[in-house]
Amino acid sequence: MTTATAPALQQRQWIRDDREAGIFKVNREVFTSQEILERERERIFDRSWLFIGHASELKNPNDYLTRNVGGRELIFNRNRKGEFQAFLNTCPHRGAIVAREKCGNAISFKCFYHGWSFNNNGKFGTRNPAGTYPDDFGKDGSVDLSRVPRIDSYRDFFFISYDPLAPKLQEYLAGAKDILDLIAEHSPNGMEIVGGVQEYSIRANWKLLVENSYDGYHAIETHETYFKYLVQSLALDMGSGDKPLVSKGHDLGNGHAVVEGRAPWGRPVARHIPAWGEEGLAAVAELRRELIDRLGPERAERIYDGDRNLGVFPNLVINDIMAITVRTFYPLAPDLMHVNSWALAPVGESPEARKRRLDSFLEFLGPGGFATPDDVEALESAQRGYAASKFAPWNDISRGMLKDEPLGDDEAQMRAFWREWNRRMEAKQ
Repeated sequence: MTTATAPALQQRQWIRDDREAGIFKVNREVFTSQEILERERERIFDRSWLFIGHASELKNPNDYLTRNVGGRELIFNRNRKGEFQAFLNTCPHRGAIVAREKCGNAISFKCFYHGWSFNNNGKFGTRNPAGTYPDDFGKDGSVDLSRVPRIDSYRDFFFISYDPLAPKLQEYLAGAKDILDLIAEHSPNGMEIVGGVQEYSIRANWKLLVENSYDGYHAIETHETYFKYLVQSLALDMGSGDKPLVSKGHDLGNGHAVVEGRAPWGRPVARHIPAWGEEGLAAVAELRRELIDRLGPERAERIYDGDRNLGVFPNLVINDIMAITVRTFYPLAPDLMHVNSWALAPVGESPEARKRRLDSFLEFLGPGGFATPDDVEALESAQRGYAASKFAPWNDISRGMLKDEPLGDDEAQMRAFWREWNRRMEAKQ
């Protein structure tokens, strides 16, 4: 950002947060301004912990994958000892991408442009004739692959940070650790990414997908077709039985938040629905017994009978609902984002349970499912509406602000995100 734009941005008010009156508004400029996007890149994406991948994606020593994280191409790999590492995927010679495949297993990487090579610890290894370079060329590490300043993990979820002074990951995650624990405890054998990555783009600002991902308010209206399908085709109970379909929103600290409650669909982990038949009922009962024996009845019930949509600031979403999706998204422009989405599942689950899980994932969460096209249309519609922001400048996010215990269809989880966003964006350098 140039010094000329900084004072102008500093004078503007993006958030109105009147806790006494119960009014919370967001200026629509934050969804359309290139200046604000540049400040987000500097103050949020360059200083937060960002999800890079799950341990299950690198099962063996020397496995690697390439991924764009926070606008930069990275290599995420394991070396011969099995240690997890992250490097900037750019050749120190002339800048070309070094590892060009999406994934693989390699003890070294070679740049296709001029043939510079590196072992999978990032060390420069090219041999040249005597006199080509000084005898001590590269001995100081200056032509090695550049390591990402920070890499750490929690419950097999790996994060990187471009900020050497970032707080420790566990401190940063705050209350989000509790939700990651619940997800990791679905299986005694661990969890794994299944089936690779789904990639797509949305012509909307990235923060709209943050809001949408744990917004219980829009579900019945936007996804009306899906809920009709649940009732008419699957004959599911929409909350009139013994267990009401109630969810609550929780601020987890540091901009993280979750909506947690109970929904009508089945959960492979295990909440049975009639469409799964008697065989499915028996399988679910066995899964429940295992959870109760391992974790105790109270925690087991929270896992098998609870649904949760988690947002880890700034842009990691994990929806643990009728299936589990892990999703990240990065801005390419104020009105364009790139989305990566993965399915997460217990290691070693039965083929029948895996089929139910992936069917549910594709049916609702996948790019062509019931939900995602609805959400894409809603977000792109909002982005088009912001063309009128000169005359209609504010979004309202006040729902439930005066409640002691906000429900899932209130907007407390969004306010948690926006307060952290505003704190970082307005902080003095």
